[in-house]
Amino acid sequence: MPKSLTPRLAALRDEIHGYAKEFGLDFFDTVFEMVSYDEMNMVAAYGGFPTRYPHWRWGMEYEQLSKGYEYGLSKIYELVINNDPCYAYLMESNPEVDQKLVMAHVYGHCDFFKNNFSFRHTNRRMIDEMANHATRVRRWVDKIGVEKVEDFIDRTLSLENLIDQHSPHIRRNPDPRRAEDELKSNERVEGFKVGREYMRGYINPSEFLDSQRKKVEDEKQRAKKFPERPQRDVLLFLLEEAPLEPWESDILAILREEAYYFAPQGQTKIMNEGWASYWHSTIMTRRALRDDEIIDYADHHSGTMGTRPGAINPYKLGIELWRDIEERWNKGRFGKEWDECDDLRARRNWDKKLGAGREKIFEVRKHYNDITFIDTFLTPEFAMEQKLFVYGFNDKRNSWEILDREFRKVKSKLLQGLTNFGQPIIEVVDGNHENRGELLLAHKHDGQDLKGDYARETLRNLQSLWRRPVNIVTRYDNKGVMLRFDGTNQTEKKVEL
Repeated sequence: MPKSLTPRLAALRDEIHGYAKEFGLDFFDTVFEMVSYDEMNMVAAYGGFPTRYPHWRWGMEYEQLSKGYEYGLSKIYELVINNDPCYAYLMESNPEVDQKLVMAHVYGHCDFFKNNFSFRHTNRRMIDEMANHATRVRRWVDKIGVEKVEDFIDRTLSLENLIDQHSPHIRRNPDPRRAEDELKSNERVEGFKVGREYMRGYINPSEFLDSQRKKVEDEKQRAKKFPERPQRDVLLFLLEEAPLEPWESDILAILREEAYYFAPQGQTKIMNEGWASYWHSTIMTRRALRDDEIIDYADHHSGTMGTRPGAINPYKLGIELWRDIEERWNKGRFGKEWDECDDLRARRNWDKKLGAGREKIFEVRKHYNDITFIDTFLTPEFAMEQKLFVYGFNDKRNSWEILDREFRKVKSKLLQGLTNFGQPIIEVVDGNHENRGELLLAHKHDGQDLKGDYARETLRNLQSLWRRPVNIVTRYDNKGVMLRFDGTNQTEKKVEL
């Protein structure tokens, strides 16, 4: 069970808290708890929460984390939950310098959770909500049976990315009441024209007008698409329209709610980890470190910032980009004059001494996510300094190699991997395809083909919820293809796009 902090760690927490406030961080109250490495792995397996619904995957995650720690392959330094108050876990076996580093890192995360716009709509009582979800699922397990519930959760988890991650911030569909009023105003049935007003009742009797209105309504219903517009939140469409049993609807709603809670963390991974790393580095090097802790701190910090081949380290990319923004706004390296300067020596020595860097990074922390962060602030100079490049597999040489260092291609590749978490964008197009009750989905092709085996398994799981055949239109080799699963057979055919 988690334990409260020792008097020494409580004093260190108060010290780090004071430094964080001194630098201008603004965060929820933060509760630190001590756990053993085994308890840390348990909490990490649950996605950072002390309680989750029962499912076999938590055990799989725990086993993987435990073996990674025991074999010296990985180590979890901290876990922090987006909640009010924030909860964070410290591993009791960590040395004091690591505990200070983790506390400073946690306060950076908590500041980001509280102030970044992506988290504005998240549930700030999610620890309690997760416990409620666990209780509801356990009740269904007792009533329906563990195998049936786990099988349904397995299928639903394969679909949890089929949400509209931007829906908390925008309205894609018009106000239903206003749309209905507009439709009614456009559907006035006046019958035949009459030259004399007193003849209207004879030429257009009420029975005739009623029949005409019914005819217009029937035509409107036949012409009306279902849904009216492509719907990106596939899980919501299933909740509202699929013939689910009550227990299935409840569990699907739970998993959808949790998917939306975790979505902002995926949307801001680089910013969030970079922001927390920036502040633990600033607090430790300028305030909290003792002379005898410098070597240990540098060793552990560099381990976190290390980049392995073939992967982006969000801690490293994030912290370097935050530092670059701060330096640019301190020296005035932005704006029309800077962009139009083509003298390399002048650009290298450019320093307007504005000192606006700290103010700028707090502004960016509030209004950006990873995509807009990279799109706005990644510069050719930064890409060159950080040695960023695009790599790929060379079939002729049978090896991975650098394909391009050109800035636009590097930036495009980064943004492509961040858009929709690097996963395909799928929308519901028709819930009554060809008037047969079939579900039709569309893949918004962005240059990346669907993986055939993944697509077929996804169709299989969707069909198990829809209970009718499910289709998806995509593109392979610039040709339209419709994949279909009817509950028994997987088929595909060419279609016009």
